[in-house]
Amino acid sequence: MRNIVINFMIVLLLAGCLLSAPGYAKVMKCTGVSTFSERQLTVIPKPMEMKVSGGHFALKAKTAIYAERGSPGVKTIANYLAEQLRPATGLSLVVLEGTGGSLPADSILLTTKSDDTKLGEEGYKLVVTENNIVLRAPRAAGLFYGVQTIQQLLPAEIESRKKIPGMTWTIPCVEIKDKPRFAWRGSLLDCCRQFMSVDFVKRYIDLLAYHKMNRFHWHLTEDQGWRIEIKKYPKLTEVGAWRGEGENIYGGYYTQEDVKDIVEYGKSRYVMVVPEIEMPGHSVAALAAYPELSCTGGPFKVKNSWGISKDVYCAGEDKVFEFLQDVLSEVVELFPAPYIHIGGDECPKDRWKQCPKCQARIKAEGLKDEHELQSYFIKRIERILLSKNRRLIGWDEILEGGLAPAATVQSWRGMNGAIAAVESGHDTIVSPTSHCYFDYPHSAEQMVSDSFPDWMGVLPLKKVYSFEPVPEGLTAEQERHILGGEGNIWTEHAPQELVDSRAYPRLTALAEVLWSPKGHRDWEDFSRRLQVHYQRLDIMDVDYFKPTPTK
Repeated sequence: MRNIVINFMIVLLLAGCLLSAPGYAKVMKCTGVSTFSERQLTVIPKPMEMKVSGGHFALKAKTAIYAERGSPGVKTIANYLAEQLRPATGLSLVVLEGTGGSLPADSILLTTKSDDTKLGEEGYKLVVTENNIVLRAPRAAGLFYGVQTIQQLLPAEIESRKKIPGMTWTIPCVEIKDKPRFAWRGSLLDCCRQFMSVDFVKRYIDLLAYHKMNRFHWHLTEDQGWRIEIKKYPKLTEVGAWRGEGENIYGGYYTQEDVKDIVEYGKSRYVMVVPEIEMPGHSVAALAAYPELSCTGGPFKVKNSWGISKDVYCAGEDKVFEFLQDVLSEVVELFPAPYIHIGGDECPKDRWKQCPKCQARIKAEGLKDEHELQSYFIKRIERILLSKNRRLIGWDEILEGGLAPAATVQSWRGMNGAIAAVESGHDTIVSPTSHCYFDYPHSAEQMVSDSFPDWMGVLPLKKVYSFEPVPEGLTAEQERHILGGEGNIWTEHAPQELVDSRAYPRLTALAEVLWSPKGHRDWEDFSRRLQVHYQRLDIMDVDYFKPTPTK
């Protein structure tokens, strides 16, 4: 009887060592208490491939980080890793170049000497053994994302910026091969309705990078505020950056030095900063500063309320295009990104219909109507940007009246804009209100308690996680035009102190949608991992949305 019991226990132990979740992790070795299983690993977004084996690597005072000599950008990332690990552990890990041969014990190696070309620009391979850690990637960006994974394999307390005494800092022995599904993984932050400090913007970028997001769409001009310094037109910030009167005046703007600082900070986190300079609508702040750019001549005040204004740039006035060319000339010097977003959405045609100059433009250019006039406007701006080696992005309204030849469409009114764009051979970024508008309330209860407007939809976390960026029925060639997606934070109802609770945890769900293979998505598994991830967000002081308990 005793032998039967012992044999049964052995079978159970072996079964526990071999079982794993399909397509995610496999327990390769069982060594008792040191064994980690897939359920103990809570990386978000979920890696493409992961094998778990017994044992762990322990960080010690003598642990060294090696940056492979001759690998571009690697030492900078190695220093970044050391700096990320230092506060919580209290360890000042030395960073060295090269290994001089075999890798010593108690060491971490970062190298771009990888022969796995299938990992692409942002993929990486991470191998953790009891003796050392090796992180390989074809490009430095992949190493950076591998570092984020290393950080999430450590206990949640690693996110503390203060030393945690008495902790043992271990990483489970794993082999991970990982790369993103989509190249464009981003978030829009509207700093026009509500002004955000430079430090807050940098923190926002940090959180994007931590979740392997790589695009920061920075909304900088609006009816309610012009937020970027343009030296040739000082009244844009002297007048356009402020709204209200007397003691109730509100606003702010980013100097060109601020912008350069934030762009460089994004670059250090492998986050491309893409500015949005709105036109031809959403431009009242600019018109308040320079009313001669309008159809009526003004005067105007920077809008102190939300909504869509009928006053827009005059499409029949040549000096409007001269002004915008001057503005864009300064913008492209500040933003090295190959894209400039020009908005193009929600532009009422009322003023154009009544404006003699606009009507003359329609006649002179042989246009059918005001929709084609907007297309003329966008195409003229695109020529300016192309002459400066930049590509135009616009919201899906730029499809109306004819799409600019090289434009990228950001589809927000559902997915029809994305379908129309890819069918015509254009790239598209998807961020439909149904799944990607994170200014929307998390729940019906929040909508009522926080007095959201009735027209807003409710966007719970599970719905974000269910989002599929590629519409059904596309050919393989059309699918290649889906660059990726964005989670949008408009700020009519979200000043700086509320942005965290609008963005998180929904951005964690979108990060997994845009990074992980489609077949890996599992709501129950994500929910389990998110519980540990909440601990990390707590330690990082992210004031994420917490549902109100029900009775």
